[in-house]
Amino acid sequence: MNTASQPMPFASANTHSRISAEVRRQKKDSLWLTLHRDQQRGVHNFTASLLRELRSVIDGLSRSQGQWPVDATTTDIGYLVLKSSDPEYFSVGGDLKHFRACIAEGDEKALLSYSNQCLDLLWNWSNLLKDRMTSIALVQGRALGGGFEMALSADYIVAEEHSSFGFPEIMFGLFPCTGAMGLLTRRVGAVRAERMMTENRIYTAQELLQAGIIDEICPTGEGECAVEAYIARHSARQKAFLKVQQSRMRTAPFDLDEARLVVEDWVELAIGLSPAELRTLDMLILMQEGNRNPKPAERKVA
Repeated sequence: MNTASQPMPFASANTHSRISAEVRRQKKDSLWLTLHRDQQRGVHNFTASLLRELRSVIDGLSRSQGQWPVDATTTDIGYLVLKSSDPEYFSVGGDLKHFRACIAEGDEKALLSYSNQCLDLLWNWSNLLKDRMTSIALVQGRALGGGFEMALSADYIVAEEHSSFGFPEIMFGLFPCTGAMGLLTRRVGAVRAERMMTENRIYTAQELLQAGIIDEICPTGEGECAVEAYIARHSARQKAFLKVQQSRMRTAPFDLDEARLVVEDWVELAIGLSPAELRTLDMLILMQEGNRNPKPAERKVA
């Protein structure tokens, strides 16, 4: 299998990109996007700059109808893989420090703008070129909050066995607001989605595989091989799989209008958080900045 690492087409020489891209040449070419820590803060979360970069990738693929530059030419991308450069963290979610600053300033407009940018990213990623492309999330480590939502927005989720998932937002009086309800409901139904969004616990990869929320588990360190094997299987019957994929999207669409109402509800609650809830948020900010996740009580998926 040939690989070709490429500079991001939209990257400026004066900016430090948080995404690196690599095209892997198989029967159907795949574009691997690797997320890196924020260079200044060292956190694997969704800052405004990362949102802009990811949106540029999506917009570029949409405009080119799935083509990506390789050397002096372009290639048709059949698979889009998202992973992290850190073997222990896929993503710790939204930018809690930014949330806190907006709340402190009473800046409801800025909080709404950031949250809608996150929602737009997940919606566009979830719906990107479903007639010709399949998206895959490779989770190697923790996927929390918005990181969990980002994984759920992929068509297929591969997790290494040490990975864990959760929505810690309820700890400070909020809830996941950028697609969790719609994305989880596609996989397990609204009642279980509601439970997962509000019960404050961390799930193992094995639990989520049994619940039908993730699609495949592999041994730690073998995630990339597992994704490549999936692509090889899938591409052998890609035309049929893509037709079924499109049917799934029509049968269980991601309702953007409903999701925007959820964001508005979230912002209303965020601006009114109590002093006790803000103290908990401050604690979680320290944990996020140190890449340590809270330890809610372990319980089995009901």
